[in-house]
This record gives sequence, C-alpha cells and structure tokens, in this order.
Amino acid sequence: MTPIVRRVALAALAGLAVSPAHAHLVETGFGAFYDGVAHVAVTPADLLVVVAIALFAGLRGRGAARLAMFAMPIAWLAGGLVGARWLEPAAWPLWTTLTFAVAGALVASNATLRDAGVALLAVVAGLLHGLVNGVTIAPGGSAALALTGASTAVFCAIAILSAEVAALPAGWPRIAVRVAGSWIAAAGVLMLGWLLRPGS
Repeated sequence: MTPIVRRVALAALAGLAVSPAHAHLVETGFGAFYDGVAHVAVTPADLLVVVAIALFAGLRGRGAARLAMFAMPIAWLAGGLVGARWLEPAAWPLWTTLTFAVAGALVASNATLRDAGVALLAVVAGLLHGLVNGVTIAPGGSAALALTGASTAVFCAIAILSAEVAALPAGWPRIAVRVAGSWIAAAGVLMLGWLLRPGS
C-alpha cells in the first residue's frame, strides 16, 4: 500500500469515527452568567439582531429606544426559559436569520414605525432568539443563569447603541447608521440564500 493510499484510508476511517457535532454554550471559564454574555457576542444571528434593533430604535427616537431596551431582554429571557424546556433539540436558523434581515432592512429604509411597533418588533425578535438560545444553552446546564447573562448583554448593547444613535444629528451620521442597516440586511439575504439552497 502506497503512503498516499494509506493516508486517504486513514482519513476516511477517521471521518467515519467522528461523533456528530452539537451546538453548545461558549465556555469562558468565568461561570454560566458570563458564558451567556459571550454567547450573544459570538453568535452572529443574535449579535446582528441586537445591533439592528438597537439602531432602528435609536433612529425612531428616545421613546422607542427606552421601550426596546426593556422589551427585548425581557422577551429574550422568557423565550430562553421556554426554549430550555423544549423537547425538540432543533434550532430555527431560517427564522433567526429572517429576523435580523428584516430588522436591518427597517434600519436601511428608515421605516416610520410608532414606538409600540418598535417594541413589538423587539419582543418578537427577543422571543424567537431567546427560544433558540434556550434550546442551545440548556444541554450545558445552568440554563437560567446563562440566559440571564445573555439577556443582560442584550440590555446593555441596546442601551448603549440606541442612546448613541438617538443623539446623532440629522445628516451623514444617520445615513451611516442606515448604511450599517443595509449591510445587516444584505448579510441576512446572503444567509437566507445559503439556508434555502437546493440540497440543504
């Protein structure tokens, strides 16, 4: 047997012996609370939806920003606690991708929405992403503490970003925010195309 054939055979056997991969909570070494904080920061769909909602709430003004700042983390925690008890271990990447794509499109278009509408958008996104977080985080144990960390990260990110955007003057600073929203929407469209590709 030649060395190349031996390597290919060894690689094929190693591929057959690999156990299936499962999503899990990022471990920071600082405990479950900080693992939850890190989970939001390193999960692209979660991070992008939080940024998009914060930018949109900031564009809509201080009232919308205040509502979103509280509505989304509470909904995230509630959805996460339900997801942690969910029996079906499948996440819903299509729906989470759709939420950040829509939120990015709302930022890019500078859509006119009342404060209650912004809060409703924040609640729906929070519930959905929290549910998926709960399903993902639950197998690692300490789900309630990790979800509290994730919700705290969402609260802080929305509070800081929406306050900064709400204070921006009219003109190019707000246009830059809308450009950021268009990039988030574009990332969502690309991800949706990848998820809906034939054979996926």
